[in-house]
Amino acid sequence: MGSYKESDPTLGYLTKRDTEVKLPRATRVKNKTPASIQITAEQILREARERQEAEIRPPKQKITDSTELADYRLRKRKEFEDLIRRVRWNTGVWVKYAKWEESQMDFKRARSVWERALDVDYRNHTLWLKYVEMEMKNKNVNHARNVWDRAVAYLPRIDQLWYKYIHMEEMLGNVAGARQVFERWMEWQPDQQGWLSFIKFELRYNEIDRARGIYERFVQCHPKVGSWIRFAKFEMKNGDIARARNCYERAVDILADDDEAELLFVAFAEFEEKCKETDRARCIYKFALDHIPKGRAEEVYKKFVAFEKQYGDKEGIDDAIVGKRRFQYEDEVRKNPLNYDNWFDYIRLEESVGIKERVREVYERAIANVPPAEEKRYWQRYIYLWINYALYEELEAQDMERTREVYRECLKLIPHDKFSFAKIWLLASQFEIRQLNLSGARQILGNAIGRAPKDKIFKKYIEIELQLGNIDRCRKLYEKYLDWSPENCYAWTKYAELERSLCETDRARAIYELAIAQPALDMPELLWKAYIDFEISEGEYENTRALYERLLDRTKHLKVWISYAKFEATAMEDSGAQDMSEDEIQEMLCEKKKLCAQFARRVFERAISHYRVSAPELKEERAMLLEEWLNTEKDFGELGDVALVQAKMPKKLKRRRPIMTEDGPAGFEEFFDYLFPEETQTTNLRILEAAYKWKKQKVSGDDD
Repeated sequence: MGSYKESDPTLGYLTKRDTEVKLPRATRVKNKTPASIQITAEQILREARERQEAEIRPPKQKITDSTELADYRLRKRKEFEDLIRRVRWNTGVWVKYAKWEESQMDFKRARSVWERALDVDYRNHTLWLKYVEMEMKNKNVNHARNVWDRAVAYLPRIDQLWYKYIHMEEMLGNVAGARQVFERWMEWQPDQQGWLSFIKFELRYNEIDRARGIYERFVQCHPKVGSWIRFAKFEMKNGDIARARNCYERAVDILADDDEAELLFVAFAEFEEKCKETDRARCIYKFALDHIPKGRAEEVYKKFVAFEKQYGDKEGIDDAIVGKRRFQYEDEVRKNPLNYDNWFDYIRLEESVGIKERVREVYERAIANVPPAEEKRYWQRYIYLWINYALYEELEAQDMERTREVYRECLKLIPHDKFSFAKIWLLASQFEIRQLNLSGARQILGNAIGRAPKDKIFKKYIEIELQLGNIDRCRKLYEKYLDWSPENCYAWTKYAELERSLCETDRARAIYELAIAQPALDMPELLWKAYIDFEISEGEYENTRALYERLLDRTKHLKVWISYAKFEATAMEDSGAQDMSEDEIQEMLCEKKKLCAQFARRVFERAISHYRVSAPELKEERAMLLEEWLNTEKDFGELGDVALVQAKMPKKLKRRRPIMTEDGPAGFEEFFDYLFPEETQTTNLRILEAAYKWKKQKVSGDDD
């Protein structure tokens, strides 16, 4: 025992060491080889069973006279009463007590126990069932009926009590009593199974009219699709087709909007199909497809397609397949109404069927799904719904007023302040032109230019007015076009070409001058080329030269030099040669050709001088210019000086240079370099200078 200080009052003044559980030391198995005699699990269990001690049971008591029996009963009743007094709420004790009294054939006492148990918990239907079971087992029929009446009166919603009661009456052959019990039950409006049990009961005794009456009450109590279908099948089974059809028709009138209406329509159509009324069945399927929401009509579509394949012609089968595809599209557009590709497919399907009302309905539903954001990329697919709608109304439906209304609503819907679609304006105007409404087309295009000007709109409007011969309108439109986009070289060029086509040379030249005077142009090279070609076509070579000089003041591009040189090589002015002989004409042409060669050569020399002095790094452009010069000299034939150009031609060398990256040199790449003659002379001079310096240094060293 430890000291007092180490003791713990919570442990009864024992130390923790005293209270530790001491486990036996684990034995080490030294010899791990298997034993020669192995014992199975079966042997271990068998030995345990054999060594188990016998269960101690109380001795059997034999009662020999009435006194012992009375003592035994008194003792048992006292035990049960004491037990009940302790656990009065335990129904198992009451049941055992009542069954013991029953075993003693004392039914009054047994009934008393059951009644006392019911006073404790009358809602426990198990007590009622066991109570009645005792009375029925001992053939106390009236007592049993009394208990049943009380049970169903207290617990009318427990179906088992009604079923047992009815079963007892039916087993006793009291059909009227069983029917009366059913009637009492039906007053409580039980679930469907109760009504169906009543109907089966009547059918077991061939009471068809009674069963029909019960069905009528059943469908009033439970107005569901399944109830009406059962009623109709009952009439069909009894061979009364008219009554069965009447049941289905009444059900459709009442439950057409029910959540399970598709089951009713399918059953109705299958009924008509069995009756060989295919037209009726087809009408029912079509009525169902028109009235049932598309999300619940999948089963109806499957049945309808199978029906048409069995009974319909080619047209009917096609209609059924179209209906099935229509259902699929409805499901897709319901899941994602902003997926316009699904709408296009759906519309294409309806257009193939050709029902105008359906096509218009789908178009209206499609265009109602406006993109949520006012960004053009979201509207690019959506706008084609409007375009297709308008084209359908114009070409297929032949409804011009509706087409005009479609274009008007589309233009009203588009937020032109943020973005617009030129194709809509143009399609609307072209439609008005096809309707010979020129003022309407001009009004639409004028609104387009005022609200959302675009290149396509200007071009198309000008094209329309040009076809109509309204030159003044074309000029006004070009002026508005250039006010809106002064940097547009295409507009300047087309405007000048219009004036030139009208033989207004001065106007055209003035337009070109205004164009090249603009501070910013999108494609100035095209504009200058058009202006130069215009002057050349007019035979104004001096103006052309002046234009080239002005262009060279702005840019010294290789193509400008080459174009200028080619112009000089071909610019031969016409002069009166009507009174000259052929020799004189040939001589004059030869002189003009010499002048052209001189002018072209002069341009090439200016270009080469520019590249040699001002841009020596542009060796490739200089080499290309020399190649073009050489070809030009060859084209002149005898008048050309090929040797002059060949003396200036460079040598083409292949060299290597390092590839520089962020991390330093990363290998070498090959490139072509050009070595011109003057560079070769310079290189030789440098070598001579270096040799002279070396020689001078050597001589001075020897003197020292």
